[in-house]
Amino acid sequence: MLWPYTTPGIPDYLFERLPGIPLSKREVRLLLISALRLKTDSVLWDIGAGTGTIPVETGLLCREGKILAVERDEEVASLIQRNCDRFSVNNVEIVEGSAPACLETLQPLPDRVCIEGGRPIEEILKKVWQYLKPEGRVVATAANLESLYLISQGFANLQARNVEVVQAGINRLETRGIHQTFAAVDPIFILSGEKF
Repeated sequence: MLWPYTTPGIPDYLFERLPGIPLSKREVRLLLISALRLKTDSVLWDIGAGTGTIPVETGLLCREGKILAVERDEEVASLIQRNCDRFSVNNVEIVEGSAPACLETLQPLPDRVCIEGGRPIEEILKKVWQYLKPEGRVVATAANLESLYLISQGFANLQARNVEVVQAGINRLETRGIHQTFAAVDPIFILSGEKF
């Protein structure tokens, strides 16, 4: 078994990758997963699932739940499936489609939503909010100030409660030549909010 532990935090190198396809770094994933406040039977929609790191990690945590991984690219959707297979995760359903258009067909409805990408972010946030169960949580990531502003404004317009914003700046020890040095992982904002 590739990851025989109950704690999240699978090392990045254990995931199969495709060039140019984003991967949420392990330390960022840990913050993101903690912001989701998952239960064993949570239903999570992961919008813009990329490499599939969040579906894999949350699928392992929510054994009685269901994860819907939304990805518009067929090749990337296939990558997510391969990563789920690598870790023997069988409660992830991969949905090929573009958000927000494809969201109206998704079942079951979520009590947790993770938005890791997608444009237009405001429309995606507004649409997932319609389907989100009461007291559900949305966690979204922003890699730039424009996205940070749009997600913050979106939460305000939706009257989200318990809004939290965390800016993660991670440094990892790396060997470069004969020296060990700390290298920065691109900073990212993690925003979360709850529905009344």
